[in-house]
Amino acid sequence: MSYRDKKYNTMIVKVEDGIAIVQMNRPEALNAVNWEMMQERAEIYEAIAKDPEVKVMISTGNERAYCAGGDLKSFVSFGVKEAREFADGVVKTCAIVADMPKPTIAMVAGIAMGGGTESLLNHDLRICADNAKFALPEINVGIFPGGGGTQKLPQIMPLNKAKELVFFGEPFDAQTALEVGLVNKVVPLAELEEATMKWAKKLAKKPSFSLRMAKEALNAAWSTSLEKGLQIETHGWAMCYGTQDQEEGMTAFIEKRKPNYIGK
Repeated sequence: MSYRDKKYNTMIVKVEDGIAIVQMNRPEALNAVNWEMMQERAEIYEAIAKDPEVKVMISTGNERAYCAGGDLKSFVSFGVKEAREFADGVVKTCAIVADMPKPTIAMVAGIAMGGGTESLLNHDLRICADNAKFALPEINVGIFPGGGGTQKLPQIMPLNKAKELVFFGEPFDAQTALEVGLVNKVVPLAELEEATMKWAKKLAKKPSFSLRMAKEALNAAWSTSLEKGLQIETHGWAMCYGTQDQEEGMTAFIEKRKPNYIGK
C-alpha cells in the first residue's frame, strides 16, 4: 500500500500539485513524539524522498503545537539501552529529512519544544507563526538535547548563544527565533499556511535536479572541508548540464521568456 493511501495513527499525509504536507497528529499530547510517531514519520519521509511526483515537502503540526518534543511519559522509565535505541531512531529520522533530495519546509505554529525545535534544524526552510514558542528544556528534566541540537545549533548561531539556549532551557518567542537564525520568516498565524504554500509552489516550479545538487553542496558545508565541499559543488554544477531543465532555463533567458521546467 502506498504511503499516500495508508491510514496512520499519529500522522496525516496529503500530496497535491507536487507538494507533500506531512502533519503530526497527536493533538492530545501536543504532538509529542513517541515510538509509534517516530516510526511512522520515518516511513513517510522515506517514501516521500523516493516519490518522483513530490517536488517539495512541508512538515507541520496544528495551530496549538508543532511538536512538544519527546513524549516523556512514554520513555521516562528507559534504561541506557532503550534510551540509546530511541536516540538512534531520532537521528535516523532526522537524517532522512536533512538528506532528502528535494526542498523541505517546516511550517510552525504554537509550541515547538525540545525535539520539536531540533527537528526544525533538519528542514531547509523554516517559517513560523507569531504565536510560536520554542525551547530546548531537556536540561530541566535531567538530560540534554539528543536529537542533533548540540551539533546543529552552533552551525546556525554563535556557540555561546547555543549554549545559552541549551544550558538554561528557557522558552523564547518567534522574534527571537528569527533573530538567532532558527527560522527564516515570521508571519501572523492567519497567514502561515498561505505564506508557506507560496514558498512551496515557487520551489515546485524550479528545476528539481538543480535544487537537489544545490542542497547537497550546501549541506556539505556543515560537515566537510572547504576543499571537499568545493569538489561537491563543482561536480553538482557540472551535472546540471546533463539535464533538459538546464537547457530550457538558459534558452528561456536568452529568448527573454519564462522557463518551463519539467524535472528532467
